[in-house]
Amino acid sequence: MTECQVGVLGATSLVGECLLPLLTQASWRVTGYSRRVARQAGDGVIWRRLPTSGLPSSLAPLSRGEGDLPLWICVAPIWVLPEHFTLLEERGARRLVALSSTSRFTKGDSSDQEEQAVARRLTEAEARVQAWAESRGVEWVVLRPTLIYGLGRDKNIAEIAHFIRRFGFFPLFGSAGGLRQPVHTRDVAGACIAALQAPGAVNRAYNLSGGETLNYRDMVARIFTALGLRPRLLTVPLWAFSLAVTVLRRLPRYRKWSTAMAERMSRDLVFDHAEATQDLGFKPRAFVLAAGDLPT
Repeated sequence: MTECQVGVLGATSLVGECLLPLLTQASWRVTGYSRRVARQAGDGVIWRRLPTSGLPSSLAPLSRGEGDLPLWICVAPIWVLPEHFTLLEERGARRLVALSSTSRFTKGDSSDQEEQAVARRLTEAEARVQAWAESRGVEWVVLRPTLIYGLGRDKNIAEIAHFIRRFGFFPLFGSAGGLRQPVHTRDVAGACIAALQAPGAVNRAYNLSGGETLNYRDMVARIFTALGLRPRLLTVPLWAFSLAVTVLRRLPRYRKWSTAMAERMSRDLVFDHAEATQDLGFKPRAFVLAAGDLPT
């Protein structure tokens, strides 16, 4: 494609933080949409504020030089995307890349009702995006990352690192031998850009897994090592883990922890990204934590 203008929904999200510099460095003209606009002088982004969640967005008066915006990337939760269909239509959207998650497959049979609800929201949102796009002749691509990490502020690896720093150990249930494929947020951002331009990636969904497969216990051990600590992994029975989670959930940082997290430690959550490699040139890195990937 020769078009060099793109709208980004969720521009201040974790993936958005990596996506915007990649786009501007490649000379794309970027309009970033977010409910919390973090303007930075000279960042090369035209910033637009979105309305409060639950309210449909419509086109605010355009700035000079703004017109049709045919290319879009949504790195906000995919279930909020339908709130902005009107905005996309008014800006002349012709191609849309939307970020979903492999959690739609892994949390559907969770023992935790909140996780089941997440799986349903992802599945229903993907269906709504597809139906809307195809009814309006908009090309769509849905990307489903596995466990995203990076920049020290993800909800996966960074949260484990916070726990280790605070308590000096990490609790594991059973063997904790379930396989994982952590994928770096920069690799996800790169896949978004590739999906925006790849002519063969039309009306398709792709899984984005990391470049290395390792078990949960080894994954946590690497976080200790990255923190400069000797791994202290405490194997506990499920009842004890459940009791600990009940206590931890009183702390804001751990309010989303659940027993289902322990149950999944021994489940393989592995996805093939061969199609993304073939169509998008997706080549994710191995799970190596740099200093910038750890929370401050």
